[in-house]
Amino acid sequence: MPTTPTTIAIVSQKGGSGKTTLAVNLATRAAAAKHESCVVDTDPQATAAAWSDWRGDFLPVVVTAPPARLGRTIESAKKNGVDFVVIDTPPHADAAAREAIKAADIVLIPTKPRAFDLAALEPIADLVNYAKTPAFVVLNAVPTGATKLANEAKKAAKDIGLKVCPVTLGERADFHRSSAKGETAGELAPDGKASKEVDKLWKWLHKMLKKAND
Repeated sequence: MPTTPTTIAIVSQKGGSGKTTLAVNLATRAAAAKHESCVVDTDPQATAAAWSDWRGDFLPVVVTAPPARLGRTIESAKKNGVDFVVIDTPPHADAAAREAIKAADIVLIPTKPRAFDLAALEPIADLVNYAKTPAFVVLNAVPTGATKLANEAKKAAKDIGLKVCPVTLGERADFHRSSAKGETAGELAPDGKASKEVDKLWKWLHKMLKKAND
């Protein structure tokens, strides 16, 4: 049992980047891999908490916490046997992002491959570089066939000093449909493209965590 739970922070200064969708899909995938998983929802809009209400009494547990109580919330989760925490953060909130990055083993930064979204990466780049926490941009909602757009977005992220996750998430209806039911893409359509993308992301993340702990 680790001294602290493995902790993933999902941060973005841009609203609508897909933070909550990514958080609940990864935490649920962790539960499927036999982890006691938890989402800590630090967003005042409490979208992840609403998803949990729709879901009912199934893992992952979702708890709400203001950024100032994040450390104590993770410590409490640990005492309750949680070994995998995903922090969902609000947009436009440096303090929340800073606390989440500080608590995390790895930071994931979801972004759509559009100019306004990519511009919002710069303040996050400053925060992760200062904290020295491993961080990766995850391209999200990439339109089918938009290879050039995705490559340009990857270059834009790298140009400001951010690493890019090799797994991208497409613009998939399964992500939207499943969230409205308190489910995930993998539960709604296990053989669908969205489910396979989350599975690839989980395997990559697992590899990165192992490397970080070696």
